[in-house]
Amino acid sequence: MIDLYTWNTPNGRKVPMLLEELGTPYELHLVDIGKDEQFTPEFLEISPNNKIPGIVDRDSGLTIFESGAILTYLADKHGRLLAKEGPARWKALEWTFWQVGGLGPMLGQLGFYAVRSKEKAPLAIQRFTDESARLLGVMNKQLTASTYLAGDEYTIADIACYAWTLAATTFLEKPLAATLPGLAHVTRWLETVGKRPATQRAMALQLDR
Repeated sequence: MIDLYTWNTPNGRKVPMLLEELGTPYELHLVDIGKDEQFTPEFLEISPNNKIPGIVDRDSGLTIFESGAILTYLADKHGRLLAKEGPARWKALEWTFWQVGGLGPMLGQLGFYAVRSKEKAPLAIQRFTDESARLLGVMNKQLTASTYLAGDEYTIADIACYAWTLAATTFLEKPLAATLPGLAHVTRWLETVGKRPATQRAMALQLDR
């Protein structure tokens, strides 16, 4: 049994997507980041960086924070969605870390400056719009050659990227309006991943109160 501590954000959707794919039992614990529940002593024992998601594996007693680490751990534990060794493993990890280090942070900053912030900073908006557009272009090019990000098999790399990319086409549709029409392969990939029953179950979860 996995105890999952999460909230309704793109990062917060990753682990439910994987757990639904794996079919492993888990219990949801909502961490309301709008009420600063990520700073409680109990949650900081799981995630010292005060960020969701975090998990506790009841089987081992292990606690893990950082979504990329959680995805890797669970995939390895169950022997699915991440090759045990060889080029396929490293390709999946490449694109997983690409999301963790690039796509997520850039789209997150764009969301803050272009959408959520009441005071607009044009230079910051342009900076994060340009970089988000560049990263989505990199993703689109990768998907011209394969069904999924790391090749022809669905992996944790696709799970890592899905909710953020969906946010780019919805929540961030206005600042990325000039970029989105040119992302035909990203659009195809979003539709493919979105049709998976596990994806639909995870995206339907109410991760807020």
